[in-house]
Amino acid sequence: MIDVIVAGAGPNGLMLACELALAGVRPVVLERHRAPTGEPRANGLVGQVVRLLDRRGLHERLTGDPTPPRPQPAFTFGAFPLDLAMLADNPHYVLVVPQARLEAVLAERAAELGVDVRRGHEVTGIHQLPGSVEVDLAGGDRLTARFLVGADGGHSAVRRLAGIAFPGVTTDRSVSRTATVSVPAASIDPGTGGLIVPGYGTVAPFQHTRTAHGLIAWAPFPGRPAMLTTTEWPATTTGDDTPMSLEEMRASAARVLGAAVDLQPPAEPGLLRRLTSGNTRIAARYRDRRVLLVGDAAHVHPAMGGPGLNLGLQDAANLGWKLAATIHGWAPDGLLDTYESERRPVAERVVVSTRAQQALIAPGDDVTGLRDLFAELLRKPEVTGHIAALMSGADVRYPADPADPLAGSTAPDVTMNGIRLAELTRTARPLLLDGTGAYAETATLWRDRVEVITGRLRGTAATALLIRPDCFVAWSASPGGDAATAESLHAALTTCFGPAAANRRIPAARD
Repeated sequence: MIDVIVAGAGPNGLMLACELALAGVRPVVLERHRAPTGEPRANGLVGQVVRLLDRRGLHERLTGDPTPPRPQPAFTFGAFPLDLAMLADNPHYVLVVPQARLEAVLAERAAELGVDVRRGHEVTGIHQLPGSVEVDLAGGDRLTARFLVGADGGHSAVRRLAGIAFPGVTTDRSVSRTATVSVPAASIDPGTGGLIVPGYGTVAPFQHTRTAHGLIAWAPFPGRPAMLTTTEWPATTTGDDTPMSLEEMRASAARVLGAAVDLQPPAEPGLLRRLTSGNTRIAARYRDRRVLLVGDAAHVHPAMGGPGLNLGLQDAANLGWKLAATIHGWAPDGLLDTYESERRPVAERVVVSTRAQQALIAPGDDVTGLRDLFAELLRKPEVTGHIAALMSGADVRYPADPADPLAGSTAPDVTMNGIRLAELTRTARPLLLDGTGAYAETATLWRDRVEVITGRLRGTAATALLIRPDCFVAWSASPGGDAATAESLHAALTTCFGPAAANRRIPAARD
């Protein structure tokens, strides 16, 4: 019997498969397409997911640069520029990488870990049994697994076949157009990379610009064709099935800016896309017995701020270790259900963020008045910091001991014996980092599940940290910890990793 079938070989499905393999579980990934489509989708990663990829050794693979990721000094929210350089603790990270490249790197890593990826296999039926789930495939084959995870996108077949509702709203108030383009060299500001438009001015790069007539975004990606996106709110919107054209893109940009833009075709055929509706939906439940959902299969929302991969890849990291613990038999009661209780509120926060941004970019004098007030608020570092934490996911805190100042938050960038946390977490093993040696003995009762490292802990006021495989803190100790602190560690270990079983072993984590 297969341990886990993952439906979908996009970024979320491949990330989950890698997490499971690191935990000693053998997943099978089913993908209905026979080869990667190469279709242009996301153009980068935004938020704390950049740190997560660094902590799995994937950041350097994606960038070719061994330097740790650094916070982004500026970003946008609802077409407002955010000055993140003013923040003492900037949580916002950005990695510009096309989704096709991300998928290729994750597929390469999955292959290294021995993941079985089967392309050209479409899920057509699901039959849940008391201890397994049977999966029907197009062509008549049937596979049996302990669990099935739908990572097959917003139109998820797994979600539909499991009978999980997808409540929310679909709107058709706006029309969004995107095209890969080229422009004359004289149209590029040599200092900023902005798009110079005679009669309007300069459109700043890599941010949304709102005008009285719509929204425009100019993205001059290094080493690949530039991309232009517009959003308009016409009096009426009707379904248009005619192919999108470059001339249509020119006309839309001219309406938004009130001036003509000299757009030319890219050197190679690129993207021409028109969208006339948007969805905001969250699955009624993330789990139905032995079927679970991750990423867009569980939630869809507007793309403002680029939160999609930040949300989906961290879904995968959260689910992976809990599903592995369940399969290995040491998961405490209810652990798998905490996947939804922890991740659903995060999806709801993303919906709040994207809806707020949609409201801030809408046309009309009332919105302009709101924007004037919002611009004043963004001059305050505490407001900008709050927005940055919301957009990056740095404000995510899972339910934990309220007396513990770090428990439930993402792990800080500490070093242990001079080694970065990002190097210690690449095996996805739970970690106890003990800077005093006072807690190692307690944790040895979980030595089959938790790696214990003692020595010099730097980069935090805590003297010890218990870090979950998804790089969130489960427990921390303050200077002067006593017997009660050791007891709280025992409780945290039991809550996260099940009862102590010093003599029982599980399959070793993979490199």
